[in-house]
Amino acid sequence: MSLRKRMSRLLHELSRKAISRFDRFCARHSKVGDREVFDHRDFPWLPAIEADCRKVRAELDALLPYLAHMQNFHEVLPNHLTEGEGWKTYFLYAFGLKAPANCRRCPETVKLLKRIPGMKTAFFSILGPHKRVPAHRGPFKGVLRLLLAVRIPEPAGKCGIRVGAHTRIWEEGKALVFDDTVRHEVWNHTDGARVMLYVDVMRPMRFPANVVNGALAWLVALSPFIIGNAETYLRWERRFEAIVNADESARRPLIP
Repeated sequence: MSLRKRMSRLLHELSRKAISRFDRFCARHSKVGDREVFDHRDFPWLPAIEADCRKVRAELDALLPYLAHMQNFHEVLPNHLTEGEGWKTYFLYAFGLKAPANCRRCPETVKLLKRIPGMKTAFFSILGPHKRVPAHRGPFKGVLRLLLAVRIPEPAGKCGIRVGAHTRIWEEGKALVFDDTVRHEVWNHTDGARVMLYVDVMRPMRFPANVVNGALAWLVALSPFIIGNAETYLRWERRFEAIVNADESARRPLIP
């Protein structure tokens, strides 16, 4: 085996061990325990988020006519999970970085997001008809995943998620909080678009673990990978705004 391959394997193994050690650190200091799926009682702000889902839905409905112009997930964050047109995104925040024009179009959604303690990433996750995202796991146990079901097409029971041993069939207006590092998969077996408000929040942790976790999240946000993707996304955002503004201008009635 070449020296380069040996070094690559060594770095991979060291990285794997470091991640495993950090996962145990998060689990040990987590204020909400170490579970696959979390109880609503762990997050007292969650019922108010669900109660405002209709406001989020209204802003989403105004965006859906422009679905074809939205970016696919793999174009924003390159991955091995899915390609093609089946998984669209509309980002509002990414690792704390704001998509300003997108946020201006969704003021009620932004108000809701600001009520979520430790919110880092938020976007509309739009899964197309008969699309499935295969089982996978996230790399960072320092955040928890919140999914709010904004638009669930008929027939009922055909859109769901499996997280570890837990399976959930989606219901509009209902949320799920789970550990993203647990293997999970999602599916949409309908002829319509399924839309989630996808939010990553900092895992509630005891001091000083919360400081360590916050510092790591800050370093991720400043990494060349995130900064580079953010610049690309903002260029797309300007193009998208131009398309929507032109369409709105064309449909605006002339005032005599």
